[in-house]
Amino acid sequence: MFKKIVVPIDLADLDIARKAVAQAAALARESGGTVRLVHVRSIMPVSFVEFVPPTFDEEQTQQMSEEMAEVAKSVPLPPERVSTVIRLGSVYNEVLEEASEIGADLIVVSSHQPGMSTYLLGSNAATIVRHATCSVLVLRN
Repeated sequence: MFKKIVVPIDLADLDIARKAVAQAAALARESGGTVRLVHVRSIMPVSFVEFVPPTFDEEQTQQMSEEMAEVAKSVPLPPERVSTVIRLGSVYNEVLEEASEIGADLIVVSSHQPGMSTYLLGSNAATIVRHATCSVLVLRN
């Protein structure tokens, strides 16, 4: 079935990710697959660079890596079957790129309840569904 599963994680809203992580773990457990947790950092606008310390990027990456490690520990799979990555850029581009790079056959993404601006799916989930070259499972929260 699904051997390589990618799950986008928003560290600022872990509650919405828990359902996707649980579903991905269940699918990976059934198939002997792996789960790749992906968090995407936003690119800081150039106009803000002068207001942050020189070590800001490294500190943020370190903090996010630690938080992702905690999320990974909560996945009910053997540790060797769960990995994490922090990427920099736009969410949908980086999730799709990660899925392509590791040869993922499934992306499990959580979607917020839609508002008028997104109507059916959140904008990141909708773009991932539209452009993914692998299967995508969208879970409503």
